[in-house]
Amino acid sequence: MQHELLILGGGCAGLSLARRLAAIGQRSPETLLLEKRASYTNDRTWCFWSEPTAELNHLVYHRWANISVSTDIDKEVVDCRPFTYAMIPSLAFYDESVEKVAQSTKIKLDLGVSVHSTPQKIGNLWFVETSTGTHSARMVVDTRPTEVPNHKESLLWQSFLGHEIECSVPVFDPSIAELMHFATVREGRILFFYLLPTSTNRALLEVTVFAEEALAPESLKKELSDFIDRRVQGLSYTVQRTENGILPMNPGFLSPQIDPTYVKAGLFSGGARPSSGYAFQRIQRWAETCAQALGAGKPPTMHPMDPMALRMMDGLFLRVLNRYPEMAPNIFLALFQKVNIARIVRFMSDQATLSDCAVIASALPPMPFITEIFSARRRAKYP
Repeated sequence: MQHELLILGGGCAGLSLARRLAAIGQRSPETLLLEKRASYTNDRTWCFWSEPTAELNHLVYHRWANISVSTDIDKEVVDCRPFTYAMIPSLAFYDESVEKVAQSTKIKLDLGVSVHSTPQKIGNLWFVETSTGTHSARMVVDTRPTEVPNHKESLLWQSFLGHEIECSVPVFDPSIAELMHFATVREGRILFFYLLPTSTNRALLEVTVFAEEALAPESLKKELSDFIDRRVQGLSYTVQRTENGILPMNPGFLSPQIDPTYVKAGLFSGGARPSSGYAFQRIQRWAETCAQALGAGKPPTMHPMDPMALRMMDGLFLRVLNRYPEMAPNIFLALFQKVNIARIVRFMSDQATLSDCAVIASALPPMPFITEIFSARRRAKYP
């Protein structure tokens, strides 16, 4: 069957674009969205720094006005106001997006459909073999993640595994989100724990690793289990759900565009901030821009390249983490101890000014960054 637009993958990026296309009504191209899942479940949690104008604030399940960054010997608690650290459960987003798409006469969502071939262009049409037959369209937006990541494609990889648990008695402080509690660096891997309590007896607890290779969830199970046991202090708990994933941490990580009518988008194509992994609001901004372009009869748009200054800072930051992983806890602590939270929020939300970048750079321990700058110059001069 022929369409004007095929969206491959109905995760965050694919559904975000589809709901934006539904919002522009009859200006939307005839669109088919294909997703291999037969149904949506609460498989993800998206967090971001929220302000009154933030996208999809009405879906926020919980907010924290305080966050903490800590090691075993030091801790910094930061009052984030007027910003808050906000959580959106994926199922709330999925359900609302599916409902909005269903109301559109221009967009169709097909669940339980697997893509069996790489899209091929013949003449002016793209053809895709799927479990339900061959589909064709003038344009394709491919949001599917990489099935098997090539470790060499990213400077570092962020891997995480988390359980949302419920305890029978009060254990947590729901007013503080623990963004990073660093463990001892081993084998060059930066490991920290993440705790988002939504009530006194319910919380999402995750273990996250920055490393040169992406890690399977199974390799993180023991660290997560030990972390939960320490935090609940031996009390019984039940696991309500589990989430896991991997993200590339590489500045300028964008798939090459092979044709103006074929665009790759999503987490593995510029949808996630390289130095942090924050993606939800970034994807929403892209979806709006892409939908408006399609509504105006133009080709789909890629995720925009970050400004040069931001790419340089992210690249230097990630190279330092890669070369000096043992310094990561102190680097992150220094950032939150010395820099105003508004500057940090703007930096992590892709809205930093040159002044923000300068203040953040001056707050970090200088020697590893200076050493890496000179090392990079030597490598460039003597490859």
